[in-house]
Parts: sequence; structure tokens; C-alpha cells
Amino acid sequence: MKRRKKIALGLLALIVVILVGLATWERALAEPPAPDAARRYDVRIVRDSWGVPHIFGKTDADVAYGIGYAHAEDDFATLQEVFAAVRGRGGALVGEEGAKIDFALELTDARAVAKRQMPKLAPDTRALLVGYAAGFNRYAEKHPEEVKLARLFPMTAEDVVAGFALRAPFFYGLDNVIGALVEGRLPDRDAPDVGERGSTAFAGARSRSADGATRLVINSHQPWEGGVAWYELVVHSEQGWDFAGANFPGAPYPLLGHNKTLGWGNTVNRPDLVDVYKLVLSDDGNSYRFDGKWVPLQRRRVWLGVKMGPFTLPVPRTLHRSVHGPVIVNDRGAFAIRYAGIGDASNVEQYYRLNKAKNLDEWRAVMRRQGVASTNFVYADADGNIAMFYNARFPKRRAGFDWQGVLPGDTSAALWTAYEPFDAGPHLVNPAPGYVANANNTPFVATSPTADLKREAYPPRFGIEHNMTNRAVRMIELFEADGAISRDELEAIKMDKGYSRDSWVGPWMASLLAVKGPQFADVQALLRTWDWTLDGRGEADSLAALAVAAGARTAYRMQAMPDPAEKLADIVDFVSRHHGRLDPPLSALLRVERGDLSLPVAGGPDALRAIYWHRDDETGRLAGYTGDSYIMNVEWLAGGRLASRSIHQFGAASTRPQSKHYADQVPLFVRQQYKPVWFEADDLRPHVASEYRP
Repeated sequence: MKRRKKIALGLLALIVVILVGLATWERALAEPPAPDAARRYDVRIVRDSWGVPHIFGKTDADVAYGIGYAHAEDDFATLQEVFAAVRGRGGALVGEEGAKIDFALELTDARAVAKRQMPKLAPDTRALLVGYAAGFNRYAEKHPEEVKLARLFPMTAEDVVAGFALRAPFFYGLDNVIGALVEGRLPDRDAPDVGERGSTAFAGARSRSADGATRLVINSHQPWEGGVAWYELVVHSEQGWDFAGANFPGAPYPLLGHNKTLGWGNTVNRPDLVDVYKLVLSDDGNSYRFDGKWVPLQRRRVWLGVKMGPFTLPVPRTLHRSVHGPVIVNDRGAFAIRYAGIGDASNVEQYYRLNKAKNLDEWRAVMRRQGVASTNFVYADADGNIAMFYNARFPKRRAGFDWQGVLPGDTSAALWTAYEPFDAGPHLVNPAPGYVANANNTPFVATSPTADLKREAYPPRFGIEHNMTNRAVRMIELFEADGAISRDELEAIKMDKGYSRDSWVGPWMASLLAVKGPQFADVQALLRTWDWTLDGRGEADSLAALAVAAGARTAYRMQAMPDPAEKLADIVDFVSRHHGRLDPPLSALLRVERGDLSLPVAGGPDALRAIYWHRDDETGRLAGYTGDSYIMNVEWLAGGRLASRSIHQFGAASTRPQSKHYADQVPLFVRQQYKPVWFEADDLRPHVASEYRP
């Protein structure tokens, strides 16, 4: 009996030791890097009546310190998740989804890239990054009760750079290539899947405006919450850095917006910037053949921490690497991945320099650095210039290979090591029609057809997309239908809720109306009355919204459309089950929901007034989650006077439900109204709500 008790107590003690070990092993190994050198920062944070931070500093580094602190005040939770991911501790903080990002961090070797990049950065850039991390650290120091993960702080400048190295390739589909290969599938090389990362931007020249102004509309579509949600800010440094716009968590400056003399908006593009190579492995799997020789396949063991309840469980993974880049081994074989910007994080410096450019020549000189590997830039400035730059870091590929397919991994002939120059891409500057536009469509439709760039001028190996979104078709239709365009007319184009019969929506709706069966007669009759606008006024708007949404995702991905009969049956079931009728008002379905606030909104998928939603099968509502988010309208009026207005879908306090700025912009957002951007100090002064030094 005593022996059994001893054994039981021993087992219990062992279990306790194991449980304690599972709960603490990850934090014990998570030694923070050496902190950056400490210094004092001279910065003021001024909050306007909407809670937007205006940050004033003696130096750019001082301003960056204020950005880190102010952003943490409004969204410390998301910032922690972002920086936990660049430390490889995302899984320990948020579980399985975070562990997937940890895997991508290790696979891309982003931390080693950051370590190599740091010495290459200019001293002022390094000082900026150090200041930003210090501001974030200062907030954590003052609010230890909000820190979610032990041994996460202090953050460093190197962590900021690692974040840029990790996230940039996701914008042109690297994450989906990795995901497909991990699952044992070959990625679709004809249509890189970048999800619903859409955006819209357009610029109008003086010659096209009704009052001689140059105008820029910035409308980047991002998720409304999380690590790539927009955060609005205005910055002023005595070193000449003045900028208004928005950034993502982890960025030490605005990523889009305007300074005194120029501005830009971004839209996601889809060039072929990722190549996959099939390796020929030796019988033992330890080597691969390359140019007639056997080369050792690099191997590295990593442990990913995955939070499950109170424990963080260790999950082992073996990483492989070849001369091409990271390698994923699955049942189909070994596949190496090479992507634009591999091994580089100079984008962290390029965005900073773009912020401080003063004219088109300076701005283009910064773009020629090619640190930013993808995304279109729609540009305008006080001198009256407008432009659409299809920005892509095209690999310098040799002829004779199918660059859209899986490439042979055993020859250096298929291995590119350099890039085409920036000016080799499709760029449209000051076209005669007086406007440029992009809505995630081919760059060969960017203005009036009389002045568009020609596809045949660019080689197929660039892999430039050919698709047209409904937003792009509608923009061109609306611009071409009008002559001189006023501010109100330009903003009406931005908020247009129409769909073109000449876009993908036309044949898709025709396929739904062609479905046979008496059970569809009523819904088809109602859809035939639709006026092709989701403004919430028509009896068929709810059905039409669901119908467009049923095809939008596959159309955007340039994939085969789904079965129309299945989709039509699903639409009928959804509205009938939840609303008891086929013609409920759109306002009963489509909502912006934030805390206790729920307001109707008009618009829809791939409309210029872009609203994408999740269907709630409990309430029957369509809850918006992405699409129109941060919108900014900029204008340089006659004489060069600058004015801008903006709106955020929620408010400045991203994850602070107790704040009055958690949802204070929602009513304006759903009414399609804007608030002023008080860019100059004199304009800001009457609207100051608080001022302090962190």
C-alpha cells in the first residue's frame, strides 16, 4: 500500500513538473535581444477632437518615438501580436494562427535578413527605428499590466526591420505559395492568390478639374482589425518631416498619405514575383543536384510554440534551404522558393525617404531603390503632376523557361540573381486625358483608352496581370462620361455603388438568371428588376448584394466561377430563412458593427464603395470586415494651397472599447462623410483635445 502511494505521489510530482515545464519552457528560451542604446526624446503628442495623434518632435527620431508611444496607447494589443510574430513567438501568444506566422518567419529567415540589413541603413534611418522601438517600450514600461507575453520587451530596431522583411512578400502572395506547398499542392502560378486585398486610388490633374486643382483619392482596402489595419497619424519634425496619412502596426512612419508638396495611395498588384523550383534529391534526401554536382541540402531544426489553454506546446519543424531559397518537402518532392526581395529589407528605408521627398524627381529617385517589391503607387503633387506607377521588382529572368509553372531546380540557367530597373515597368505620367486610376486591375487600363500603355511593350516574363475588376471598369466609365470634374463629382466617383454590365458581374448575373427550375422563378424575377446599384433603395438590392458576393472572390482571384445554381439556392435559403421574404431592405442586412453600435451601410464587394462582409448565420446580417477603411482625399488648390480630409471606418482607438474614439467615426463612415485633416499647426490649434509628453 505504501509502495503504491509512493508511486502515485511520484507520478503526480512528475505530472506537475511536466505541466510546469509546458507552461514555462517557451518563456525561458525567449531571451530578448540586447536593448538599443538609451537616449532622451523631445516629443509632444497632440490629440485632436477625433483622437488622431499629431506628433511634434525636434528630430525625426523624436517623432518616431512619439509614433510608437501613441500607437501603443490606441492599439497595444495588436502591436504586441505583431512584434511577438517577428520574435517567433506568435504561436505562444495567439495559438495556431500565430504559429503559422512563426513558421513563415523561420522559413524566410527574416531575423537574419534584418541583422544583415541593419549595418546597411543610413544613420538617420537607424535612429528613427531605435526611437520607434523606444516609444513602444516606454508604453510597456508604464503599463506592465497590459503586457501579454513575458520576456517580450524591450523591442529593438532590428525587430522593426524583421517585421518589414517578414510581411512585405505576403502582399504579392508568398504566403499562399508556402501554404499550398505545405499542404502538398502546387500553387496556381497563373493567378497568384492574394485574397481580397483590393484597393482603389485615382488622381485628377488641373486640366481635368472644374477649379484648377490637382486631386488625389486614397482608398486602400484593408481588414478593419489586426496587424494590417490602418492607423491615422500626422507627424511634424523640425528636420523637415511633415506628413499626414496612415500606417500599419509596426511601421515607424505613415505608409501612404501626403506631405506639403506631394502624396500617394497604393493598390495591391499581382505580378509574378514568386518562382517555384522542383529539386532533384539524392537517394538519401541529403543533397540536391545543381549544374551537374550534388550540393548538400541545408537543414535546421526549429521548435514552434503553440498556445493551447494555459500551456505552450513545443512543435518541432525541420527547415530546408537550397541555393534558390527556402525549400518545402512534401509528398510530391522538394520544392524551392525564390521571390522578389529575398534576403533584403531595404523597404524599411525607402518608405522613410518617400515621406520626405519634395517633388516628383526626388520621389522617383527614391522609388528607383526598389526596396518596395510590389504595389502600385498612384501619385499627385503641388506642381500639378499625376502618375500611376506599376511598381514591381521584376526578376531578371532568362528566355526559354515557363516562368508561370514549376521550374527545373537543377540548373543555374533558371536561377535569377538580379532585377530589372524600376523604369522598365509600366508607368503612366501626366497623360493627356488628365486622370489616372487603378483598382487592382491591369496597368494597361489606367486612363482614357486613347492614352493607355500598351501591353505588347512589356515582355511576358514580367508576369503582369491582365484582369479587370468591376471597380476599374466603373472608374473608367465614370471618368469618360464627364468632362471637367469638381471635388464633389470626384468624391461621388469614389463612393459609386454601381456595377458595370461590361465587368465580370455582367456574365455572372446572366448565369444566375439562366439557371433552370421553377423554384428560382421568383428570385430571378426580382433580380431582373435590379438597377445595378447597391445603394439600398431598390427592392432587389439585398438579393443582388448576395449574388455579387457569391462570385466576387473567385472573380478577383481570376479563377473559374462557382456553380450558379448552387449559389442561387444558397441565396434564397439565406434571405428566406432569416428574413422571411426575398426583398428585405439592404439596411436590414449590411451593417458596420463596432461594440454596441450597429449601423446600416450601402455598397458591396468590388464596388467603388467597397464593403466586404462575413455572413452571420445566427442574425442574418452581413457584418462588414474589410473594404473601404481609411480614405483620404487630398487637393492642391489654385496657388498651391493644400487641403485634405479623411475618414476611418472605426476611430483612432483601435482596441480600446472604453475610449470615445473607439467608434466615433462610424456614423460619418456610413454616411460617406469626411472630417478635416488639420495638417498645419495653426489649423489644428482650435481642435486640440489634449497635449502631453510621453
